[in-house]
Amino acid sequence: MSSQSTAPAKRRWYHNIADAYRVTQASFPWMKWALIGLFVVIFGGALAWGIASGHWLYIPFLGLLLALLAMMILLSMYTRRASYMQIEGQPGASAAVMQQIKGWNMEQEPVGMNPRTQDMVFRAVGRPGVVLVIEGPVSRTKRIVGDEERKLRRILPNVDIHKLYVGNGEGQVKLGKLESAMRKLPKKLTKQEVAAVVKRLSSLGAMKLPIPKGIDPYKARPDRRGMRGR
Repeated sequence: MSSQSTAPAKRRWYHNIADAYRVTQASFPWMKWALIGLFVVIFGGALAWGIASGHWLYIPFLGLLLALLAMMILLSMYTRRASYMQIEGQPGASAAVMQQIKGWNMEQEPVGMNPRTQDMVFRAVGRPGVVLVIEGPVSRTKRIVGDEERKLRRILPNVDIHKLYVGNGEGQVKLGKLESAMRKLPKKLTKQEVAAVVKRLSSLGAMKLPIPKGIDPYKARPDRRGMRGR
């Protein structure tokens, strides 16, 4: 007998919306009522206007489309925020966020780490230059950040190096605002210069960091299915 492999069922667009709602509802329990209220206000208003004006079919139909669009916009605004809230505080959470940002070349492993405290330094290259994203308090991570910065200064003396500390303490950027913080950095390099910087950094080779057993810097990942429903 010849066995035929069963192809996985294709995911429909409404599956992604359902995933987005599930992720968002877990962090924002009021989302259900906000969506219902938004729909009732917009569609109800359009329905009343349509009946009063005599256009009882045309205007309510437009109101229905507008209500659904408004619901999607509201859901998309909170889906990514909810995804980041669910991984906040986990080792490697900042790397998971950085992977979602387009236009950056990011190292797949942390370039610096303290095995005892699990402080990590991740590196990305983009048009603003080199960005070091640090998980851990500013005072406690000075050594590993300083080591990486000195190494970069030797091979990239004319490239800007930015440091972003992720956390909820003083001088730190909250995980949910890391993407906007990176996007706000002033762009100094062309795309060709970015490629040259990446090539020069790759010449350093990969350094095996002493990552403790049971610690996966990329274990913290946002719900990708939910985020596709944006």
